[in-house]
Amino acid sequence: MSKQTEIRLTGSGGQGLILAGIILAESAILKGDNAVQSQSYGPEARGGASKAEVIISTEEIDFPKVRKADIMLSLTQVALNKYADTIKEDAILVVDSELEIPSNLKAGKIVSIPILNTASEVVGKRMVANIVALGAIQELTNIIPKEYLEKTVLSRVPRGTEELNKRALQEGYNLVK
Repeated sequence: MSKQTEIRLTGSGGQGLILAGIILAESAILKGDNAVQSQSYGPEARGGASKAEVIISTEEIDFPKVRKADIMLSLTQVALNKYADTIKEDAILVVDSELEIPSNLKAGKIVSIPILNTASEVVGKRMVANIVALGAIQELTNIIPKEYLEKTVLSRVPRGTEELNKRALQEGYNLVK
């Protein structure tokens, strides 16, 4: 039986969610799974609502878009409100702790953690919030083994920021340990 996991990463343009989606998909492929990644963002790319979608499967993937997410990340209230009804009832929802969870939202597990604050205050750069989020998702779900995720992160981030991004990943793990 195929184990297919549908992941949606949501927030605003400029938060690095497209890169995070690419990293997840590449990590899955490195592990030996199949993966597809797609994205969309509002017309005002930086600041508008954006989403990246990743499907990871041990079998062939027959449809490249996430229908109902098994795992969803939301970094902004606008994105959470827009996509809250697109998750499975047993989904894992990871949200930044500054967000208000809609009262009618149904999810198997809701994890509210200070992703943006950790990136800016603990790691020292708000721009690594996407990597902090990936660390948190990995620790929560083990969807990708750490060694594949770390290898892909280091191959994808700008040269000279490797240590910063390794720290961001570690802080993401720590948020849910």
